[in-house]
Amino acid sequence: MIRLRRSQRVLERNALAYRRMWPIFLAGFFEPFLFLFSIGIGVGALVGKLPGPGGALVSYRQFVAPAMLAVSAMNSTLVDTTFSVFVKYKYLGSYDTMLATPLAISDLALGEVAWGVARGAFYSVAFLVTMVILGLVPSGWGVLAAPGALLIGFAFGGAGLASTTWMRSFIDFDFVNLAIAPMFLLSATFFPLERYPHSIHWLVQITPLYQSVALERALVLGAVDVSVALHALYLLVMGTAGLVVGVRRLRPLLQP
Repeated sequence: MIRLRRSQRVLERNALAYRRMWPIFLAGFFEPFLFLFSIGIGVGALVGKLPGPGGALVSYRQFVAPAMLAVSAMNSTLVDTTFSVFVKYKYLGSYDTMLATPLAISDLALGEVAWGVARGAFYSVAFLVTMVILGLVPSGWGVLAAPGALLIGFAFGGAGLASTTWMRSFIDFDFVNLAIAPMFLLSATFFPLERYPHSIHWLVQITPLYQSVALERALVLGAVDVSVALHALYLLVMGTAGLVVGVRRLRPLLQP
């Protein structure tokens, strides 16, 4: 409980630091809506219906909307656990000041991931409510899509924190974009897995964004089976492993 309270202080510090930078939040808030209305609804009028989880045919916007929910949770968390963390420990010296208090490195790491998850939750819940208003959540299981977004944020938050500890300069963030852009386009985000060549099905399925999209799509459309638990377990392990690696890597960086 003491550890959690200390991590909460890091989350509160970030909330206070961002209170005057609301345009940054608005940019991340509108991004998934632009994709939904331009591709899911605009292009969807030309595509027609596609097979969803379980093989049932769904409209293209119903197919794309859960994917945009997963992408929103991923992007918002990665921004805070990669770029923001890097600036704080490399240039601003924020963590040096924090470590002069009773906070430990594990508190910093958990607090930063928690802040990223909280920010992602704000975007995801707002997007999910919009999906409900537009009639894109046909199943009662869709209420679990919000906790699913939190799990996605935790997974990418932990991974983002760990990867940031290897960053030497801002140029290295190109590797993050190099990983995110193909996942965004090729993780069954806009097309069913069956439309990809069979030889790369396994490659698509092992990506974390595919696991995230499959989780949210199953919950939103009500195709819940044992695979949902497997997707959730994958994301939980990914986030935990990233958090552990991030803490171990930060120790020699912040307390040499």
